[in-house]
Amino acid sequence: MKLFIIKKSLLIIVCAVIVGGAVFGICAGAISTSATHDGVRTVVIDAGHGGIDAGVLGINTKTKESEINLYIAKYLRGYFADAGFNAVLTRSTQGGLYGTSTKGFKMRDMKKRKQIIEENKADMVISIHQNFCPIPSRRGGTVFFDKDSQSGKTLAESIQQNLNEMKECVKQNSPLAGDFYMLKCTQNPSVLVECGFLSNGEDEALLVSAEYQKALAYAIFKGAVAFYS
Repeated sequence: MKLFIIKKSLLIIVCAVIVGGAVFGICAGAISTSATHDGVRTVVIDAGHGGIDAGVLGINTKTKESEINLYIAKYLRGYFADAGFNAVLTRSTQGGLYGTSTKGFKMRDMKKRKQIIEENKADMVISIHQNFCPIPSRRGGTVFFDKDSQSGKTLAESIQQNLNEMKECVKQNSPLAGDFYMLKCTQNPSVLVECGFLSNGEDEALLVSAEYQKALAYAIFKGAVAFYS
């Protein structure tokens, strides 16, 4: 029954995109500079970190951020693919994209992600991360956008709204401008989603749960598709 409800929701969301297609065609310059590919929009989903770059660690379980990022990214890819999008992962394994782990590996990793985005002519980029703060009470997901991108800001607002509407949400966060490399890899809308704080025990307990990872991915997916409609 739960699977049926999710599939039905996907159908409703996709129908909204189709209905909004004519409007998108008229206003495309205000939303995205990229044309669709054979009528199919391409979304590049970036699972942050990987390999020797674990990102931050869970305060209790010591779970790697890179692992959680990949799980959520794969669930997100599934939702987009089921809805008829061309969904591309920058990485599909726990390894990094830097080649050898020698000096400068981090920049090689970033450049490879940019290359994937450019080669796939991404209409949208969503980068998945987890947050960490010395103040352990900090909780919840926050969506970042490039300050010079109006379409990125609009996408961030749409995704943030859906994150705030999750039943587990205890704090209504607002999207923020951020100076991140992944936000500058395309002229099309791009966001970086910090899904929660691994420095907070309650957030961590949620983020290591497959059920919550799926729910997070679905909220991000809904926000992204609502942007187009």
